[in-house]
Amino acid sequence: MTVHIITIDGPSGSGKGTLAAKIAQHYQYHLLDSGALYRLLGLALARRNKLQTLHDEECVEIAKKLDIQFEPNEFGVLVKLDGHDVTNIIRSEQVGEYASKVAVIEQLRAALLDRQYAFAQAPGLVADGRDMGTVVFPNAGAKIYLTASAESRATRRYKQLQGMGSDAKMSAILANIQARDKRDMEREVAPLKPASDAYIIDSSDLTIDEVFQMMKVHIDRLFA
Repeated sequence: MTVHIITIDGPSGSGKGTLAAKIAQHYQYHLLDSGALYRLLGLALARRNKLQTLHDEECVEIAKKLDIQFEPNEFGVLVKLDGHDVTNIIRSEQVGEYASKVAVIEQLRAALLDRQYAFAQAPGLVADGRDMGTVVFPNAGAKIYLTASAESRATRRYKQLQGMGSDAKMSAILANIQARDKRDMEREVAPLKPASDAYIIDSSDLTIDEVFQMMKVHIDRLFA
């Protein structure tokens, strides 16, 4: 059976996570949130008291066999590790620190790359990240690069934080986004850039529903 693969890459705050979940739910495809993998592995290793021995072969084996599910629903994505809901836990600052420790170990990065390939199962996969269409799934049938101006992404994040009751500063959010973009685009390994055959969408002045419709038309045309 043919496994249709859709990659959605783009900078932080472009809306690709939300759109990837909507697309996966619409087509009833599997979903991969590649950005969450390092957090999930960090959490799994912390729970096994392995953060001090990250170079051990046992840690590599844990990475290769991570029991992970990304389940899109009407509220976004439910993330499960070993069958348990960790959707909110993996977004904590502490788990972010675990992820940073994991991300610098080359053997663990390689193991997680193998783990990403395993998500490509019938009937299809929607893979969300920064290098899904350029590095992980270069032969994907549909590649989408979702971008937006730094200013529009900062505005979205500012409103999101305000809604959560956080005392956020627009200037700080914008500076952080611009700095992250620069890091992602200039890094030596898998820099952030659209694949040569990607469908590029600038969502700066578009709603989620407008972008979803554009994506759906493009995917339907390719997979017809």
